[in-house]
Amino acid sequence: MSEIERTAILGAGVIGASWAALFLASGRSVTVFDPDPNAEASVRKYIEKAWPALEELGQVGHATRDAITFAPTAAEAVRNAQFIQENVPERLPIKHSTYAEVEPELSADAIVSSSTSGLTLEALQQGWRDPSKLILGHPFNPPHLIPLVELTANDATGSDVLNRTETFYEDLGKVTIRIKKGMPGHVANRLQAAVWREAVHMAIEGVASVEDIDKAMWAGPGLRWAAMGPTTLFHLGAGDGGLRAFCDHFKDTFNGWWDDLGNPRLDEDVINKLVDGINDQTQGQSTEELSAQRDKMLMAMQKATQHLRT
Repeated sequence: MSEIERTAILGAGVIGASWAALFLASGRSVTVFDPDPNAEASVRKYIEKAWPALEELGQVGHATRDAITFAPTAAEAVRNAQFIQENVPERLPIKHSTYAEVEPELSADAIVSSSTSGLTLEALQQGWRDPSKLILGHPFNPPHLIPLVELTANDATGSDVLNRTETFYEDLGKVTIRIKKGMPGHVANRLQAAVWREAVHMAIEGVASVEDIDKAMWAGPGLRWAAMGPTTLFHLGAGDGGLRAFCDHFKDTFNGWWDDLGNPRLDEDVINKLVDGINDQTQGQSTEELSAQRDKMLMAMQKATQHLRT
């Protein structure tokens, strides 16, 4: 059980607002800072929309949405906070300047976890005098519905920070993985990048439409991957022989496919082809409408599998 009760959010875009909703739902207090003058209104609106889903997933309990305050500066937001989730833009100068502002105000036992999706922990640590309080805690969007958090610590991280962070996130119902070697994009985004690279390649080669390539994913391997990872599923694919038998049987097949995979680049022509494809697929639906549809399906999947993830 985590001892953390007071949290702060730095950067209140979609990711920060989602974190705020989840932290509140867990019964913790939240202080938010974002330089956008409209941040408070947008965060409160986001939490209002997210709350029914959190209630339905059984994550709210006796929590209240009123345990949230908004600070005029990052320094003020982190004072007395035990856990700070940093979600400022993915540009090192902005992150470093934020760290320089908040570092003198941190309490002795505070943890700062960065939601960065692509920057390495080592690059982030360069913005600190003493980086021992910093850890990388990358979520998947939206954090209040998707359980994954990727954790990265290293020799400069405080000795108890990784364990305390992991305990805190698991208290929130998150599923954590520990990244042993930092790489740009971490683990999950690199997997996404690899799959999307081939999806883009097939679209520009005319193999199938953008819509049908997406459909091939959600109606096919995506369903299985929501249950188990690709290596485990291939382990099951050969029956009693397991992964060894699978590899012995399919190694030449996969080696041939890997040799044939595409290597596209997102130039203007490719981007235009993808945008035309997504416009055909979405048929005028707004991103807000599509996000609501996505969240309903994510919530249904989480509810359906909660009792199986023990």
